[in-house]
Amino acid sequence: MHEKGDLMKLNQATDYAFRMVLHMALLPSGTKLTGSVLAEQELIPERFLLKIMRSLIAAGIMKSFRGVDGGFALNRDPQEISLLDVIRAVEGDAYLQRCLYDVGSCSKSCMGHCAINEAMGTIQDQLINQLEQVNFKTLAQREQLIEAEALPYSQAQ
Repeated sequence: MHEKGDLMKLNQATDYAFRMVLHMALLPSGTKLTGSVLAEQELIPERFLLKIMRSLIAAGIMKSFRGVDGGFALNRDPQEISLLDVIRAVEGDAYLQRCLYDVGSCSKSCMGHCAINEAMGTIQDQLINQLEQVNFKTLAQREQLIEAEALPYSQAQ
């Protein structure tokens, strides 16, 4: 039996990036926010947010606006941004096992031809497929439902 979190660990920057994109997906299309406002609302250190934002901009997920009315906005419709897009923007390509991308790394010298490699390759393909299918429009809709469900509890306190 495995415990939650045993399989794969994404870094803190990716978690922040998920939160940043989700926050923007919850806003009306084209809404701009400054980095300081987004950092404050999502409880992310502003310097770290700006570093992550550069990766999201380079990947075409976010765009920046300079000047007095400057800020950041989504560069694509939330439906066109997947969890995998954000992971790749922040972490690059991630693999469950090194031999899946570097067959020469196996100390057994099987060059990627073993039962473990086949199984891990299949699992990785399934994981990638799942991450591609979850988009930020769907996440934003679910987040709104979660917030609405939590509202009666917060008002009662």
